Amino acid sequence: MLTRRDMIRTSATGAAILLTAPNLSLVAQDKDKEKAAGPFTLPKLPYAFDALEPHIDAKTMEIHHDKHHKTYVDNLNKFIVGTGMETKTVEEILANLGKLPEKVRGPIRNNAGGHYNHTLFWQMMSAKGGAPTGAVAKAVDASFTDADGMFKALREAALARFGSGWAWVVSDRAGKLKIVSTPNQDNTLMDGTGTPILGIDVWEHAYYLKFQNRRAEYIDSFFKVINWDFVGSLYTAAVKV
Repeated sequence: MLTRRDMIRTSATGAAILLTAPNLSLVAQDKDKEKAAGPFTLPKLPYAFDALEPHIDAKTMEIHHDKHHKTYVDNLNKFIVGTGMETKTVEEILANLGKLPEKVRGPIRNNAGGHYNHTLFWQMMSAKGGAPTGAVAKAVDASFTDADGMFKALREAALARFGSGWAWVVSDRAGKLKIVSTPNQDNTLMDGTGTPILGIDVWEHAYYLKFQNRRAEYIDSFFKVINWDFVGSLYTAAVKV
């Protein structure tokens, strides 16, 4: 199973707010660390490639994780060398992109974002699916009337994202939820506008083998495999600032 370290406080630059987020830089198991080509390591999936069938197909999961996510990790390890941030967590890097040398700022933004986003994304899915419970369920109801209202807003944001990117449910420190969409591998740690608690990847490589151009069907399938226990833990951490 993919391990996670305690949620940490992340300091963002400029007008960004303080956020909490999983320390994704350290999710790799100890026995894998000596094989890493740098400070960041590709985390293992917390389930088999076919665990989300029939909603998300095994071949897409294999390529998405083993090829796409691995490329983000490999590139991040390459570009981070010589920046002075080699020992920083990925959250600290994302919150301080402006301090990076300009020539590597773009590549690090893309690849650190890709690593962070995907490490969350794998854990945001589970074969059991279900519905929100506890504190996050109350927050969903308060912010969107009910879960269906949240799904509707998140679906609209995911469909409206032109090209590649993500649609997110994010929380502020008061526990208020909102829907945002980010391009490419961006997320709200970069500008301090909220803590991601649920996100859907709408890059074509996330769904094209099974759904081709039918992004809406992929989104509806994703809603059936949300790991609400993990989402709830992210929400609880986000409001304990």
